[in-house]
Amino acid sequence: MARPLTGRAGGLAAAGQWLAGSADAVVAGLVVTIVVMMVVPLPTALLDLLIAANLTFALVVLLMTMYTQEPLEIAVFPSLLLLATLFRLALNVSSTRLILLQGDAGAIIRQFGHFVVGGDLVVGLVVFLILVVIQFVVITRGAERVAEVAARFTLDALPGKQMSIDADLSAGLIDEQEARRRRQQVAREADFYGAMDGASKFVKGDAIAGLIITVINLVGGVLIGVLRDGRPAAEALQVYSLLTVGDGLVSQIPALLLSTATGIVVTRAAGDDHLGGELRRQVFSNPRVLAVAAIFLVLLGLVPGLPRVPFFVLAGIAAAGARGLQLQARRQAEEEAARARAEAAAARAEPEPVTAVPVDPIEIELGYGLLALADEGRGGDLLARIAAIRRQMAQELGVVVPLVRVRDNVLLESHTYVIRLRGAEVGRGRLLPDHYLAMATGLETETVEGIETTEPAFGLPALWVAAENRQRAELAGYTVVDPASVLATHLSELLRQNAYRLLTRQDTRQLLDGLRQVAPALVDELQQHLSLGEIQKVLQNLLREGVAIRDLVTIGEALADQAPATRDTDLLTEFVRHRLAAQISESLPVRDGRLRVLALDPAAEQVIREALQQAPGGTHPAVPADWLGRLLRAAQAEVRRVAAQGVEPVVLCAPVIRLHLYRMLEAAVPQLVVVSYNELVPHLQVETVGVIRP
Repeated sequence: MARPLTGRAGGLAAAGQWLAGSADAVVAGLVVTIVVMMVVPLPTALLDLLIAANLTFALVVLLMTMYTQEPLEIAVFPSLLLLATLFRLALNVSSTRLILLQGDAGAIIRQFGHFVVGGDLVVGLVVFLILVVIQFVVITRGAERVAEVAARFTLDALPGKQMSIDADLSAGLIDEQEARRRRQQVAREADFYGAMDGASKFVKGDAIAGLIITVINLVGGVLIGVLRDGRPAAEALQVYSLLTVGDGLVSQIPALLLSTATGIVVTRAAGDDHLGGELRRQVFSNPRVLAVAAIFLVLLGLVPGLPRVPFFVLAGIAAAGARGLQLQARRQAEEEAARARAEAAAARAEPEPVTAVPVDPIEIELGYGLLALADEGRGGDLLARIAAIRRQMAQELGVVVPLVRVRDNVLLESHTYVIRLRGAEVGRGRLLPDHYLAMATGLETETVEGIETTEPAFGLPALWVAAENRQRAELAGYTVVDPASVLATHLSELLRQNAYRLLTRQDTRQLLDGLRQVAPALVDELQQHLSLGEIQKVLQNLLREGVAIRDLVTIGEALADQAPATRDTDLLTEFVRHRLAAQISESLPVRDGRLRVLALDPAAEQVIREALQQAPGGTHPAVPADWLGRLLRAAQAEVRRVAAQGVEPVVLCAPVIRLHLYRMLEAAVPQLVVVSYNELVPHLQVETVGVIRP
């Protein structure tokens, strides 16, 4: 537990808490103190401190206005301006009292007077008058006019804004809470600009008061010095003019800062950045402007009689700025062009039209560091590889893969890619564009230095090796591929696994239209007994287990033969698989003329048979959960055992339970092939290498 603060630290903390909780009382006390300053004489040391505080406060207010994005962020500014003006006038009264009574108003006023007058009274008065003219004629009058117009326009627009808020609320575009917030915002804007219109009058009056006080100090001081103190006129003029100019400067400089702050506030439109950022973006963002300015400065430097160094230095700065902006614009243009080329190349490489869907069927999102893979202008061939994968899928599986969208994603890490199917992420990987992926084959002769990783498609351990080590890795026995091949292989594997998810009813209709060209009578008979959705479901069942649907004639014949007897799509799928026995047998991992399989224990087959129940969605096995758990564990153990011996596992079972056994094992042992006796050609030799016994 933390100990309570004691001693000086505890006293400071308590004082800070009191100030934070009594802000209103503190402000009220300050206002009273300012009024008292006009009556009670101040010592010169305290006056110096207050003058320095006034200068600091004016500078803080000016900087605060420059770092705001919209005026309402400092809605307290009108009241702040009033307090600052009152404080400055109180300081004028105090300094005037000291000048006329003592002929001394402190070190700050005296040093300001010495610095500006510099031994020449006329110069000092001229500088002071110029400051007054700048503040009164230029800044104050302009700020006053802008504040007046802004207040008028804001009040005129108030009814229209209120009606717009009410219309949005009635249309249901916003809720009551949002409408209340917007009304408060509109009311605050009107109050703010109205207050600023009045507060600008404070600035104007302060400038006039400063001028009058200066005349009083000068004339009154000279008269007092001559008539009361008996000084010579020249001496009195020298002393009191120095103090007068010094007092005028320490008053007018903070006034000038606050006048500038007022002008910034009333001329500031709401934006997305502070004043410096918007000036840089809106004024100094065009390289042509800086280039023309540099040329103009050079020409001025060449004019006879004019100093060359300043103009040439400024010309160099402007030219450097123009060059920097040109390089930045070129980089941005190259990035935009790369994206445009990638999209255009994708459109050329993927010409097949796609039926409009809520989301793209297949997307590849690339991090910024991988955009070159899809940019043909920089040697990227990813789009060509995708087109080749789509052709290969159509030839091997008989299904046309939809358009693959390739786009950038700034939210991804630089070298990361994501593959999505219908908006859902199905794969992710990380590539190093300037490296090659080296995968071990078991025949390596030496170890190659690289960054350890995992091959994304099959989860194999691999290394990222630098480009200069590629040949060495190949000679050492590694399989070496480039980053685009890694991504293409990952995409190809994911498309094979999810081909059934990509087959839509529209795709099924296109397949039937193509079949009608060669077997119109078959298509007519199919459509008499089965709906388009039922045919799609059978084709999806086949693709889900990696069975190609190229032979649509055989598939259609099998469906036409069995459709009059049943419309159970699972049962129809099994009949189709029996007809495709030659195709399925050819796809199995046969070595030395033999197919090595895992058999299912006869007792387990009997349990599944007896658990089959007819339901509205088809036939389902209602096996006990604990028995199913033992089955899955036994299957996983046998698959690991035979895989360790270099055998690719295939499960063989009775036809009636094949589909149900596959669906039981699918989640526990992904990509496991399950076949029935009827799906093997007669001449194929089968060797049982294990038995699954739950």
